[in-house]
Formats: sequence, structure tokens, C-alpha cells
Amino acid sequence: MKSDNVKKGIQQAPHRSLFNALGMTKEEMERPLVGIVSSYNEIVPGHMNLDKIVNAVKQGVAMAGGTPVVFPAIAVCDGIAMGHIGMKYSLVTRDLIADSTEAMALAHQFDAMVMVPNCDKNVPGLLMAAARINVPTVFVSGGPMLAGHVKGRKRSLSSMFEAVGEYSAGKLTADDVCEFEEKVCPTCGSCSGMYTANSMNCLTEVLGMGLRGNGTIPAVYSERIRLAKHAGMQVMEMYRQNIRPRDIMTEDAILNALTVDMALGCSTNSMLHLPAIAHEIGMDFDITFANEISAKTPNLCHLAPAGPTYMEDLNEAGGVYAVMNELNKLGLLHTDCMTVTGKTVGENIKDCVNLNPEVIRPVENPYSKTGGLAVLTGNLAPDGSVVKRSAVVPEMMVHEGPARVFECEEDACEAILSGRIKEGDVVVIRYEGPKGGPGMREMLNPTSEIAGMGLGSTVALITDGRFSGASRGASIGHVSPEAAVGGPIALVKEGDIIKINIPENRLELAVSDEELARRKAGWTPREPKVKTGYLARYASMVTSGNRGAILVSEK
Repeated sequence: MKSDNVKKGIQQAPHRSLFNALGMTKEEMERPLVGIVSSYNEIVPGHMNLDKIVNAVKQGVAMAGGTPVVFPAIAVCDGIAMGHIGMKYSLVTRDLIADSTEAMALAHQFDAMVMVPNCDKNVPGLLMAAARINVPTVFVSGGPMLAGHVKGRKRSLSSMFEAVGEYSAGKLTADDVCEFEEKVCPTCGSCSGMYTANSMNCLTEVLGMGLRGNGTIPAVYSERIRLAKHAGMQVMEMYRQNIRPRDIMTEDAILNALTVDMALGCSTNSMLHLPAIAHEIGMDFDITFANEISAKTPNLCHLAPAGPTYMEDLNEAGGVYAVMNELNKLGLLHTDCMTVTGKTVGENIKDCVNLNPEVIRPVENPYSKTGGLAVLTGNLAPDGSVVKRSAVVPEMMVHEGPARVFECEEDACEAILSGRIKEGDVVVIRYEGPKGGPGMREMLNPTSEIAGMGLGSTVALITDGRFSGASRGASIGHVSPEAAVGGPIALVKEGDIIKINIPENRLELAVSDEELARRKAGWTPREPKVKTGYLARYASMVTSGNRGAILVSEK
């Protein structure tokens, strides 16, 4: 056992004395030590139930012959952090989570691990850690929130953000907004649409690192407690078979995840997190090949905010495995990939039936023949940008309009809510990238306000920041290189014509190459917005271009 390094031999007598101080018995020390990473806290609705999940995992591990040992991981609620300095700290926590979990696991020589995450950066951070630590590991998330019900319709957090814009446009009263506040988030769990947290929990299933239902069983269902017990038991089976994360998270598994991402219509943030996970297994993930996968992968789901269905509906329709089985009819998946079940992807999904063709479209009748995400390139985004194509209305797939340029999210929001943004405009928010923000904030406030003001089918938004999975409309984020390193988005002037062509994967600034070169020659870097503390250190580590949006530092 790996844990023998801290348990066996005369040199480890001091170590055993410390285990005795923990109240650990000799019998417990003779079993494999299983680290359980608990992301429980009392500030994130998706994490407030994780104490129950962790306790269930402990029972499962103990029943199967292991000794469970719990230690914590941090997690930020992106909804609460949204729209202020707190959002600058969200993305950076992914790497803090990965680094601190790696440190704890290797310092204490755990034989196996169960990761218990739920929300946005917590899931990819722990997947990155799992690849580094590489002991038998199973993931079990806290599960999605149930949808709320307001005025006879299912609703979610994105509805709440859009309600702010609707109130400013005079479409809702203050009492209406209060009703939304009280009803859109009715339970614990990760917010109920196909936002970043649920995207990553579903993709954890696809990667093979979570059991069936990990991404879709609602947080409040007792079925999730049973899933957690089975996760605890299964990690002991993986330990006995010596199945490790790098046996599971292979290049083919990453490609499977990207394929299912396209079918589900996942968050654009998956295009930050999948490359980071791929980097940990030594895979060079160029985001532009996402278009090749998208071109042959049908979009089968329109979950909120793209459509009227929610995670609970996907669960009842057969879940992620049912989506995978649909895709496998077209031969789009690598079915020989190993998973935490000890079986291959093909063995796992073969009997998983699509129970609701309105929630999971059959491959013969997709929402579109191409995937839910697109990577756009052009003179405005030489290294790429990302749009959630499945959440863009048809009339905005091709758009051309004048740039309305803002140096930060707050200024753009004030202009939107005051009515200064007009039909046809292209809102440009820059200096919000990994280095320029610093921290690459999500832009859920401005996209929701545009939708709430009734401009979602006429106004586009581009940024070197990123968009929440709850964003919809022609919202193009992750524009790279970012403004802070002199990317072309820094050179856009008020009134410049911007051309967006999503079907052709193009994002262009309608000026000549000579004019762009003149502007570049006259560009000077801005003073950093944050000069001290962790964000300043983060900004100093970030590299330019797409990899800067993906990794804090090269390892």
C-alpha cells in the first residue's frame, strides 16, 4: 500500500503515534487509506448538502474495506461572486483547488481518493488534481438544483439575472422581481440549467471518472445518497484492480468529452477546463479542433438557458449515458475507453435508452447537425474565441454592427440598463481577460441584461473575459489574445464595424491590415488594475494567448 510509507516500519513509529492521536485503531491503519475531498461549505448552495454526500461516501468506503479520511477543498459560488471584484477570484480558484488537493494527497500518502465537488471551478480543479495524484479515484458530485416555478413556467438562476434587465425595461414590477428571488432557486444543488457546474459534472461521467447519474441526479433525491455510497464502494474495487485516473482520462476520453459537450450544448467554460485537464495528462489541446468535432456532432439537447428543459428533465430522459448511446449510433465515441466502473464506455452505455425524445433528440432529428459550441477566429481573435452556438437565435448567427467599446463590465452594464445600447450594436468589453482583469471574469450580468431589455435578438457582445454557462444570445467570449497583451480587441475603436459569422466560424474587425498595424504601433500597455495580493501574482504568471486563459502556469 502507498500509505505504508506513513504506517509501516520502525521509522514510521512517530507517524503511527499521530494516527493514534486521531483516534485511529490498528485495524483501520491496516486498511487502505482513502482520502475523501469534501467541498462542503455554507456559502455555496451547490455545496451546502455535501456533508451528507461525504458521510455516504465514508460509509461506502468502510463497507468495502477501506479507511475513509476527509479533508477539505474550497469552492466559490459564481452567482454570489458575479458582477464585482469577487468574480476576479473565481477562475483562479480552480488552480488553487488542484494545487492544494495535490499537496494534501501526496503529503499524507493516500492509497485512493473520492472527490466530492459540485460547482464551477471545483469540478475541473479536482479532475486536474486526480490526474496529477494518479491513485484510484472516483468522483461523486452534489447534484443539480431542481428548477424553480414562476408564473407557470420552470425557471432557473439565468431567469433571475434576466429579470433585472426586464425590470429596467419596465416589463416587470418590483413585486415580480421579488417573486423571482423567492422561487427561481428552490433547493440546494448546482444551478438547474446546463451551466458550467452541471456541464462539468456531466462531462465527468463522459470522461469515465464518475458513476452513471453523477451529472444529473438532483441534489435533493435520496438516489444521490445511494450513488455516493456506491462511489465509496467502487473506489475500493478500483484499488483492488489498480485502475487509476490516467488509465481513464486518456486522449480518447477527452475527445469523447468534447463530443458529448457538443451534443449537450454545454457551457463555453468547458473550453477552458477540458484543455486544462488535458494538459495534466500530457495532451496538447488546441481549441480550434473543436470545430472539427462540432461539424460532425449533432446538438441533441436544448437545456436552459438554450431551451425550456432542465437537468431534472435530462435525468428522467435517461441522463448522460442515453445521450452517449444516441451519439454512438453515429460511431462518434471511442467506446473502448476504461471507466471507474471497471468496464468500458461501450459496456456502460449499451442498454441506456432515450426515454424522452423531446429532451434528448434522436440523432435522426437533432436541434442542429452541428454541435452546441463553436470556436471563431479572424483578425479580431487570431487565437480563437468561443460562442455557445446552441443558445444563439437564428437571426444572430450572422451579424454586423458598430462597436460600443467598454473597458470593464460595470461600464457596459450601466450603458445597457440606461438604454444607451441600441439594436444592431456590438458591445465590446475588454481588459477582462486572465491577465487584464486580472482573473477573467464571467459576463453573466451584461448578457442577461441585454436579454432582459429585449435586445437578445439584435445585440451581440464580445469580450476577452468569459461567459457564464447561463449566458445566451450572440455572446462571444475568451477572445484571444486578450487586450492586456496587445490583442486586436485592444485596438477596436468606438463605431468600428464588427462582423460575426458563426456558421463560418469567423469574427472580424472591418478595418484593413495596414490600419490594424498602425493602431498596434500606437498601443501602450495599461497599468495593472491589481498590484498586490494573490491576483497580482496570478496576473504575473499568466501567459499570453489561449493558453493564458487555460493555465495559470506551466508545470
